[in-house]
Amino acid sequence: MLTRKDFTGRERPTWCKGCGNYGILTAVQMALAEHNIAPHEILIVTGIGCGSKLPHYMRVNGFHTLHGRPVAVATGVRLVNHGLRVMVVHGDGDGYAEGLSHFVHAARRNINIVDLVQDNRIYGLTRGQYSPTSERGKRTPSSPEGSIDSPLNPLALAITAGATLVSRGYAGDLKHLAWLIGEALEHPGYALMEVLQPCVVWNRGYAYKFYRERVYKLEGEPDYDPGDQRAAWERSFEWGDRIPIGIFYRNPTVPTYEEQVPALREGPPLVHRPMERLHADQIEALLSEYR
Repeated sequence: MLTRKDFTGRERPTWCKGCGNYGILTAVQMALAEHNIAPHEILIVTGIGCGSKLPHYMRVNGFHTLHGRPVAVATGVRLVNHGLRVMVVHGDGDGYAEGLSHFVHAARRNINIVDLVQDNRIYGLTRGQYSPTSERGKRTPSSPEGSIDSPLNPLALAITAGATLVSRGYAGDLKHLAWLIGEALEHPGYALMEVLQPCVVWNRGYAYKFYRERVYKLEGEPDYDPGDQRAAWERSFEWGDRIPIGIFYRNPTVPTYEEQVPALREGPPLVHRPMERLHADQIEALLSEYR
């Protein structure tokens, strides 16, 4: 039986004291252990940002990519090795600004990955600029008079784009967050896993106290049905005195992208297939097509 210690890396985290990333790191380790996913059976792909350092502090396969590109890389990994579990971990800037188009297309294709977005509603690593999820009027170094942009609703966008699992957790509730991550890991298809993450340095208005007083679990709502896409979309707009967390939408019946590609469906992962040698005449035939 695996435990959290099996996923503990040699490096110590360098995040700020009180950062929500500590809770996310712990919850990811808990989920992997609870679902008996060995370190060599998963790849965590990250972009640029404070939270993207997460695989540095874990004993798993890690792939650190360019800003906003981890979902694109994760898609490529799944196509060549659909036997490997793939999780993307990045922040709201990386995922919803530079990486927005990759997020939308991965959702509509239903690529079988977990897309975990640490949403602290700010750019933390670059010292506090407003992000796509920052509220209108947010004063930051890049918006000294207050942001004039309306915040993005990632959950509504994911549901509209075709994501087959859309959920939200809170970094201050480790047990619930680990459960949500586990559900995302076992889901067949694209899973958006948004995490409300306090940034205690650059966005103190959304600290632990703010969320602790407002979050409630959808699992505790007797009439809520995560299979109802319209209801999920409508619930995603609830924000203020009450903030829902949990599984907003789930549809495990949609075929994954990988299942619909004959070359992937009809054999082992591409990475495990033998590569035939190309003879000189075959190479010449290929080159002639481009002359």
